[in-house]
Amino acid sequence: MIILQASNVARRFNGVTFFDNISMQIQSKARVGLVGRNGAGKSTLLKMLIGETTPDEGEVSMKKGIRMAYLAQNSGLDSDLSVYNEMLTAFDDVIALEKRLRQMENQIATTTDYTSDAYTELLAAYDQAQHDFDEKNGYGYDATIRSVLHGFGFDESFYDQKIAALSGGQRTRLAIAKQLLETPDLLILDEPTNHLDMQTLAWLEQYLKNYQGALLIVSHDRYFLDRVVTEVYDMHSGQLDHYKGNYSEFMKQKAAKVMQEQKAYDKQQEEIAKLEDFVKRNIVRASTTKRAQSRRKQLERMTRIEAPKNESGVARIQFKADEDSGNEVLRVNDVKLGYDVTHVLAENVNIDVDKQHAVALVGPNGIGKSTLIKTILGKLPLLAGQVKLGANVTVGYYDQEQQTLDNKRSVIDTIWDEHPTMPEKDVRSILGSFMFSGEAVEKLVSALSGGERARLLLTKLALEHANFLILDEPTNHLDIDSREVLETALNEYNGTIFFVSHDRYFINEVATEVVELSPNGTRFFDGDYDYYLEKTADEVDEPKTNIAETTSETVSAKTLSRAEQKELQREQRRLERAVAALETQMTTISDERDEVNEALNDPQNGTDLQKLNELSEKVAELDSQLQEIEDQWTEASMALEEFLDEN
Repeated sequence: MIILQASNVARRFNGVTFFDNISMQIQSKARVGLVGRNGAGKSTLLKMLIGETTPDEGEVSMKKGIRMAYLAQNSGLDSDLSVYNEMLTAFDDVIALEKRLRQMENQIATTTDYTSDAYTELLAAYDQAQHDFDEKNGYGYDATIRSVLHGFGFDESFYDQKIAALSGGQRTRLAIAKQLLETPDLLILDEPTNHLDMQTLAWLEQYLKNYQGALLIVSHDRYFLDRVVTEVYDMHSGQLDHYKGNYSEFMKQKAAKVMQEQKAYDKQQEEIAKLEDFVKRNIVRASTTKRAQSRRKQLERMTRIEAPKNESGVARIQFKADEDSGNEVLRVNDVKLGYDVTHVLAENVNIDVDKQHAVALVGPNGIGKSTLIKTILGKLPLLAGQVKLGANVTVGYYDQEQQTLDNKRSVIDTIWDEHPTMPEKDVRSILGSFMFSGEAVEKLVSALSGGERARLLLTKLALEHANFLILDEPTNHLDIDSREVLETALNEYNGTIFFVSHDRYFINEVATEVVELSPNGTRFFDGDYDYYLEKTADEVDEPKTNIAETTSETVSAKTLSRAEQKELQREQRRLERAVAALETQMTTISDERDEVNEALNDPQNGTDLQKLNELSEKVAELDSQLQEIEDQWTEASMALEEFLDEN
């Protein structure tokens, strides 16, 4: 069933057509990805779909009564409430229904005329309200809130905190959490993976797979799109193409489509060239004029195939090291990581990076990945241990915070200041290859977008010709096309790379090894991100050792003793039994409550006021017991989940 449809919509600015004849359909329970480079028109189309703007041509229609939610990019939750109370507002209708149920129970208990039509209607209304309450997750909304908050990294210590006091990233995560709890028929998410670490992303992917409504997602996170969407709309060159499948399938189909279009275009161009040549050579000859005129008419009647649209504006990135380094590029030995001795983020940090390897550093947000990079660069003090750069190593650094840029300088001066002897034409040429041309090179850095600042930083980095690139979130602010260009440039680079990224697709494309950072140390994985996932997927059976393994020597993973393994297994079984026992109690109480409600609604008991009061009190008592058991179940489930995560 179609729940939203855009039919031949168009948008024009100052007489210039931005796009036209754009059509899109979203079915109930669809999983739709909308992709396209920055500036392609994705946000403009989204605003039409949600009714914020109207198309210049065409129309947008939707199912009557549709519940739709839209989360704009980087839009955080704005509220004066606490974290838990704000999430609770997603269930205002359920809470109101619960209050109505209590009122109806009091009415039933105090009714004296059990044969009246009003009493019969009251019982029927109560039955319907109970059914609606159950359908709306009335008995489990507290557990649902806790589960979603936990998935987004908010434990009970956050519940009473005011949202206004939280960081922008935390408020963005809470905005997504609340919209998931509201369960609209269509949830539109614009770059939902910003501010999410890999663990939260994995949780969100699984949650969205089971989401009952439809999803429309705009994202540059290709790994996320691969795991969530089942169809893709590609916005490019003022048009919108539809593909079935996830992102990887879309890329295969698009490549085949472009190749097919190019072949058809080339074939027609050959035919046109032959016809035009024949006309040119034969139109003036009396003996062949008629044939030439026939060919000319054939050319006039021909439906011309347009050349495949290759969008301009892709950066041409190239990194090249002028000199080779030694084989040992970086050694981090037994480092204690933090801002000072009172704020330690991690210890036992050990990392080896060798020549022409590409090592990705992963770990949850706040664990200290950027802090480690700044410590390696000497920007933060070393609390303990040793950091050593190898022989003849020259470092090029990409700062995700973009603090190495001077907001008061222009684009061209940013490059010229560091390369004053470079001819102006060469400076403009290199800037042009990074999509800065014409008047754009005179723009102040303060006026640049996030994507433009990212490209300017990459321009600076390319001109350094360093043999060791240290990159902190280099794909932030880059659209998919730019990310793919950066991946190609790094894979062709003749130096060494150490980088932090939350872009799992990017890690898979670039990394030769992965290092995981945790508070207790580092672990080494000799492969890409998928290899890392494969090796950590079964860690319930093979607990983490938190011992660093290095590239310079063969180190086998240390295993726990049999006694330690058995103790962990016993603890896991204890937690699992606790969860199962509480689930059994919840079922028993729910069944008993249903029986009491059935008795409460039995007309035979309608004349016994004392019994009705007793039954109503019993319902209230069972509700209280059920709430208490649900709270215990939530705590036990979270304890089991944390145990599995840690072990």
